[in-house]
Amino acid sequence: MPWWMESNGWQGCSKGSQGQVRHLPKGLASHEEKVIMLESHYYTGLIEAGCDEAGRGCLAGSVYAAAVILPADYQNAGLNDSKKLSPKKRYALREQIQRDAVAWAVGIATPDEIDKINILNASILAMHRALDQLTVRPEAIIIDGNRFKPYHDLPFTTIVKGDGKYQPIAAASILAKTYRDDEMDRLDALYPMYDWKSNKGYPTKKHREGIRMYGISPYHRRTFQLLGDGQLSLDFKDDIR
Repeated sequence: MPWWMESNGWQGCSKGSQGQVRHLPKGLASHEEKVIMLESHYYTGLIEAGCDEAGRGCLAGSVYAAAVILPADYQNAGLNDSKKLSPKKRYALREQIQRDAVAWAVGIATPDEIDKINILNASILAMHRALDQLTVRPEAIIIDGNRFKPYHDLPFTTIVKGDGKYQPIAAASILAKTYRDDEMDRLDALYPMYDWKSNKGYPTKKHREGIRMYGISPYHRRTFQLLGDGQLSLDFKDDIR
């Protein structure tokens, strides 16, 4: 198993900025654009961590999750749902988030864990692992989506499309997405036949053609419909090692 999967996560923190922080980074926003600032928090007067995941719908690779605590009243005009941002913007924002956050962490659940406990439970497990690694203990959690399991005794709220509404969740979505993309780029160097550098493990035509032609890798999720409907011709004994 590669080193980046063994630890099931990593962490980081910075002192952050106190009070109101405004960012209008070059290439991310301009005075000519209509900027819709996401809400800085959901809970009032509590240290709040935002959580989101990346990679739930993929056929291969780990599911990643991030937890981020931002300074009170933090404002960054570039933050948004990671799926709405270009790769260049996501990576620029990752640097800002890691610099400005009070604390941040990334957790993962491996393909084997996904197959054992299903993708929903694995996604929540990855979120819990990210929360475990925060160097500052949150007093409340906000999560993108509509499903979560209690984390210790902390209050939490699930928010559908929360990554487009609240900055802590948007920040978590960017970290989860970029760190997962990094993993898939590394794995693409080992298994170029699946085109993971382009599709990041999602079920594209080229990805499934690679599975049909070469079989599966150790990083594929065996409980998923790897060939599409039925997958009658897939032999799980023929893993590529």
